[in-house]
Amino acid sequence: MEATCYVNALASFPTILPFNTRTSATFLNYSLSSKPQKVLTHYACSKSCLTTHCFTRRDVAGDAIPESAKGPLDNDDNPTFNSSSTINNKSDFLLSETNTEGLVFDLGCRNSWDSKEIGSPVIRRYLSDDEERWCMWYHGRGDQTCDSIGFAISSNGVHWERGSGPARTTEDVGLVMHCSQDWWAFDTENIRPSDILIMSSNRDRASIGVYWLYYTGFNSEEIDMMTKPPIGNPDRGSGSHQIFRSLPGLAMSQDGKHWARIEGEHHSGALIDVGGEGEWDSTFIASPQVVYHCRNDLRMYYHSFDMQAGCFCIGLARSRDGIKWVKLGKIMGGGLPGSFDEGGVMGPQVVSKIGKESGEGYVMVYEGLKADGSRSIGLAESPDGLKDWRRCSEGVVVLGPSAEKDRWDNGGVGSPSVVRMDGGNEWRLYYRGFGKVGRSGIGMAVSDDGLKTFKRWKGFHL
Repeated sequence: MEATCYVNALASFPTILPFNTRTSATFLNYSLSSKPQKVLTHYACSKSCLTTHCFTRRDVAGDAIPESAKGPLDNDDNPTFNSSSTINNKSDFLLSETNTEGLVFDLGCRNSWDSKEIGSPVIRRYLSDDEERWCMWYHGRGDQTCDSIGFAISSNGVHWERGSGPARTTEDVGLVMHCSQDWWAFDTENIRPSDILIMSSNRDRASIGVYWLYYTGFNSEEIDMMTKPPIGNPDRGSGSHQIFRSLPGLAMSQDGKHWARIEGEHHSGALIDVGGEGEWDSTFIASPQVVYHCRNDLRMYYHSFDMQAGCFCIGLARSRDGIKWVKLGKIMGGGLPGSFDEGGVMGPQVVSKIGKESGEGYVMVYEGLKADGSRSIGLAESPDGLKDWRRCSEGVVVLGPSAEKDRWDNGGVGSPSVVRMDGGNEWRLYYRGFGKVGRSGIGMAVSDDGLKTFKRWKGFHL
């Protein structure tokens, strides 16, 4: 659910609020759901989970909504989401019990807004004195041709509560942001989330934060390239290799569900433009991920396709306020011949190191593209997060496609989103996976050695 108008940039510099520390349960500026939490199911470590760990809210599964309760996404003229439609809570394709290792979020039920494709998970874990709350923003596509952004919640990061249609209230889950309807905008065809920060104005109470959503917006301009990369933009997992123009955008919200776009300096409303002719990022800009380094220093990592180098690369921009950005150039390119990221690097997520064993500096998880088009997840590190990015473990993958021919993610893995757990070296890696036929899902892998190695999640240990 989003406002259709653009909002002017905030005058005062925002202060970031840490999202993985204990804070007041009221900092989201709305009441948490009073509904009882679902019972947490435990699985023996030798037994694979037999479900895809998500369920649909009964109150958003097709019941008629009174006119007085409808929101901006509940237009009866909308051909995709008519509130009177019958929702079937089963996917068009059912995975067997033996091929779902690591899968925690499957496609939506038939006729839902996310029944055909999902990906771009952005995961946040919030802790209060009496509750653990997980939030996920992701892109989805149903019978409609464009990608939209949805919202799901969980009490443990494994079993997710989702909506089959638009989220209508502050307690709802489901579709929360459509493509822009303004013909001149940069995001009229597809939108995908890239990062979520929680900020607060210096004038506000520190306990009240504002969600900042950085996302990729696509329009209908197809880029004519002499050298076609093995995947498209947006990436559909398999099939289309079309490259469409994309730029980074920003939206703000007080509850993570009702969004207002923030107009950037570019005439289309985007935050920054592609590079000029001959520059490495002249084709498109995608996957903007923002790191708060210190006051007056925010850093945006993004990827593009360098036509001269013939591979995907990652670049960096800096900002004092999170809205006006200055590009600093390319910081990481494709790997060595024969490596898992020879075809390029994309979808970066950068986090700071914490702890004596980890040392100081930054680490980056990213999606690596092999020459044949297969995708894996890699790891790099830098002492300052600006330059001197070096691949860890001589370019060994952190997580690759499943080697089992019948597994749901044997076609490739990417779009990494890492979450640090309570133990200093314990991490979770959420990712988009897809099979040989391109069917997508969101998976989870775990690590207890500080991002060095990950194993697909198999269940809770008793």
